[in-house]
Amino acid sequence: MIDIALIRNNADLVKKNIEKKFQHDKLPLVDEVATMDEEYRKLKSEGDTLRSQRNTISSEIGALMREKKTNEANERKASVSKINDRIKEIEVLEVELQDNIRNIMYKIPNIIDDSVPIGKDDNENVEIEKFGDPIVPKFEIPYHADILNSFNSLDKDSSGRTSGNGFYYLMGDGARLSSAMLSYARDFMIDKGFTYCIPPFMIHGDVVNGVMSFAEMDAMMYKIEGEDLYLIGTSEHSMIGKFKDQIIKEQDLPINMTSYSPCFRKEVGAHGIEERGIYRVHQFEKQEMIVLCKPEESMAWYEKMWKYSVELFRSLNIPVRTLECCSGDLADLKVKSMDIEAWSPRQQKYFEVCSCSNLGDAQARRLGIRAKSEKGNYYLHTLNNTVLANTRALIALLENNLQEDGSVIIPEPLRMYMGGKDKITPIK
Repeated sequence: MIDIALIRNNADLVKKNIEKKFQHDKLPLVDEVATMDEEYRKLKSEGDTLRSQRNTISSEIGALMREKKTNEANERKASVSKINDRIKEIEVLEVELQDNIRNIMYKIPNIIDDSVPIGKDDNENVEIEKFGDPIVPKFEIPYHADILNSFNSLDKDSSGRTSGNGFYYLMGDGARLSSAMLSYARDFMIDKGFTYCIPPFMIHGDVVNGVMSFAEMDAMMYKIEGEDLYLIGTSEHSMIGKFKDQIIKEQDLPINMTSYSPCFRKEVGAHGIEERGIYRVHQFEKQEMIVLCKPEESMAWYEKMWKYSVELFRSLNIPVRTLECCSGDLADLKVKSMDIEAWSPRQQKYFEVCSCSNLGDAQARRLGIRAKSEKGNYYLHTLNNTVLANTRALIALLENNLQEDGSVIIPEPLRMYMGGKDKITPIK
């Protein structure tokens, strides 16, 4: 959510930003909010004036009563009664306008950074840099589900019976490898100075509204029937929500945390759920990183965070590239975003494994997260980035470390989490 002062003082900037995101249907919202805001401020001014008049008249009533001027005092009391009635009307109208303004402001996208490339959708995202050589071996790389099946590590038939399409059983070495990657990702971030946390896996609706747009919520979140609770789609949701309505001491900044959680997603949209494999599923596990910092430090943190992802995946012998998200591919709350994509030697192309985002003060405004300084309180900037999502990272690791005999070399950083094993081999 942007500062409404932008609409008051620079509505053209807000409209140009909407045009850059190719959301032309939202252009009328700017004028709509401006009109409501002007009406709200007039009502507030009228209310303040009436309260001042009421205080003055109330003082006069006391003086008149002391002077035994009962008739004049009663006339003043009648005036106060009318003023009170109008103040009550104003207060009701103010609440209605505030709610309407907030709901519309939630739909107006955040101001993107000047460096963001302009484009309509993810087809116009811009490759920035490649890390590691994207090798295609001479032997054929099987589909990742077949690799896992060779280790007796994937059971989609049973999960179909228990839970339906979009779920899976990971077993044996495949399950252990998944857990090893998550443990390594956790320790990797702890070594970078991040505080480890296991957050709640369900959050209230007001937290959901605080961390994401309505469109994202509809496409992602599972709601618990009959309760004001949603299953998290990523631990960023509950991690940022942890600081809702808090005023943080400036000396405690930055706050940098890394969190483990299962993630639950409806995955509504054109991509669909993958039937055979684990690339796009309803449930997976993830290690996440979040930062809350001063506004002037957020871009420096943004650069650090995506570089951490590159470093981690390269340490697992996985080539990656960075892809700058264009304006039309940015979610409404984001200022700037970088996708990290892993190389798939089977498909001979890259696929997304991490997404690093700077959301400016949008989430902080929605959730009331501020810092206290000598000059007064201000809204913090929030950032998030995937450290490692177990399913997609597992696919990338299997494909890039597969040997011609069907075995998979376990990268050295994971071996301590695998009981010292240096490879896993097919079960004959």
